Amino acid sequence: MVRSVPGPAATKTYRCPGCVQEIRPGVPHLVAWPVDGRGDLTDRRHWHTGCWRARQQRQPGIERSRSAPRYG
Repeated sequence: MVRSVPGPAATKTYRCPGCVQEIRPGVPHLVAWPVDGRGDLTDRRHWHTGCWRARQQRQPGIERSRSAPRYG
């Protein structure tokens, strides 16, 4: 399921799983969670609207720490 969150209702900072960037308070975005009913509040993910639309075209990302080598 997907729900739209208008800017004034966005009061916390979240991390978008699509781009791994912050969604700051006041920024409109989307919240997605499993429709099967098995999940709970921890299964919700907050996405930038553009990242959600482009999620099928995005390559899998690798998160690295700041001190990790960029390539290799």
